[in-house]
Amino acid sequence: MCRALLLALAGWLLTVNIARPQEEKATPGTSPFMDRALTDWEGLVKEHWRYEGGVLVGTTYPKGLKFNTFLCSKKKYRDFELSFKVRLKDGVGNSGVQVRSKVADRKTFAVSGPQCDIGESYWGNLHGELFGGLMKAARPEAQKAVKEKDFNDYHIKVVGKHVTITLNGVTAVDDEFARLPEEGIIAFQLHAGSPIEVTFKDIRFKQLPVKK
Repeated sequence: MCRALLLALAGWLLTVNIARPQEEKATPGTSPFMDRALTDWEGLVKEHWRYEGGVLVGTTYPKGLKFNTFLCSKKKYRDFELSFKVRLKDGVGNSGVQVRSKVADRKTFAVSGPQCDIGESYWGNLHGELFGGLMKAARPEAQKAVKEKDFNDYHIKVVGKHVTITLNGVTAVDDEFARLPEEGIIAFQLHAGSPIEVTFKDIRFKQLPVKK
């Protein structure tokens, strides 16, 4: 093959590699949790959710919602650690992350189960969404650590019947819950009411071996 043809081929390969989108890589010890197409997730995606560059955004603009809705994992999980940074635009609204839950209504993607709460005076609570209400209030010092209009570090660990929620490095909940289901989906919430926008970034997920 002549030199000119080799150079042309090398240039073409370089162009292709630059143009090709780079897939997100999992941090050591974690597993890929989301992809651009949200392949392993379901919900009212076209209406309310987008995932780009490792950032998940949920919005109910411009009219708000008359019902709670969730972006739900198709997979079920047992023991895991999940961490992320989360911000409610202008500090307004309410969101949360469901653990070991289930879809209760596939029309609205309502969900039933334990929720790690986000927003208003509920930051860090463990709340039973369609599951009996408050399961454990966050410790006051964790509530005080919340940055209302900025990103907050949020960490969730679920092992057996034990749930630990940490907010900006401060423990909000750390307790056993007999009613905690054995397994279930993970889901991100958009709450009913006025228009809101919630952003999750730096999402890290680690599945843990189940203790016997």
